[in-house]
Amino acid sequence: MNRQSPTIKQIADATGVHPSTVSRALDPSKKHLVAADVAKRISAEAASLGYRPNRLAASLRLGRSNLVGVLLPDIANPVFGPILGGIAETLAAAGYAPIVADAGNDSSQQISFVEKLLNQRVDGLILATVSQDDKLVGYCLERGLPIVLVNRSEARDRVSSVVSDDDMGMRFAVDHLVSLGHKRIAHVAGPLTTSTGLLRRDGFKRAMESHGLEGIVREASHYTRQAGSAAAAGLKRSAVTAVAAANDLIALGVLDALRAAGLRCPEDVAVVGHNDMPLMDVVSPSLTTVRIEHREMGRMAARMLVESFETGSNEIRHVVLCPELVVRSSTASSRPTAQRAKR
Repeated sequence: MNRQSPTIKQIADATGVHPSTVSRALDPSKKHLVAADVAKRISAEAASLGYRPNRLAASLRLGRSNLVGVLLPDIANPVFGPILGGIAETLAAAGYAPIVADAGNDSSQQISFVEKLLNQRVDGLILATVSQDDKLVGYCLERGLPIVLVNRSEARDRVSSVVSDDDMGMRFAVDHLVSLGHKRIAHVAGPLTTSTGLLRRDGFKRAMESHGLEGIVREASHYTRQAGSAAAAGLKRSAVTAVAAANDLIALGVLDALRAAGLRCPEDVAVVGHNDMPLMDVVSPSLTTVRIEHREMGRMAARMLVESFETGSNEIRHVVLCPELVVRSSTASSRPTAQRAKR
């Protein structure tokens, strides 16, 4: 025989408050509206009675599913684990759950994923997939779907975003390399169709110009180790002494290309990455890189989206997080050209 689930009214009677107070106290997004001691008493009573909220009934009543779609361009990229962790943590605290899609970089495929998510009645989207002129953003705006961008932004600034300061990050990388005596510095850029690829490339150029230097730029077709290796393959002929890569995966590809060319890091060529994704401290050599707080980035994106649900505001906000340089073994002082040539 199944025991009937306790109701909000029963909890209200047991705690001596109005049912609406119980409802608010048990809703993570409204709990702050109830006095802390009252909310604690209600939660304890609900737990002792074995109360379980009827999410389906609540979503039908409010016209919400409490589901948020999260689109990633490459779920295998270690950068997105911390971002997703921050998103999931914040959504759970507010009573929402993520539905994650590995949507790739093709806009038609991304739109197809969003159509399926709309069938699941998601309340909004967090997108880590956008390009500079993004078709998916326009598709979502036409349908009035709340969205927040994370890690990448779009050129038209049509929606809110949480990103890192890409210009500052590249300035940190270049300043560090110049302080070690490097002058022949190359940048292996990410795809210039993305904000991270374009802004980091431009930041590299500005940083080099501020030191009176002219940098060498190669563009990787994708943010992958293989693409980084291919883009860096011809750098030996340019006699560069240092490389600032657009991300850590590209930096790992640069290290592959250096080894294939018979060059050592950092003795012959110093390398700086970007992101400080997991395990960059245990690769050989350990990677000097620009650290981005990806988990906090995910938290802030989720918080902004939840706030838009609660307030109904269409205000566009752009949050730019400050990166920091983490110095490890892949960078060292530049040796004179003649000394390198003796090898």
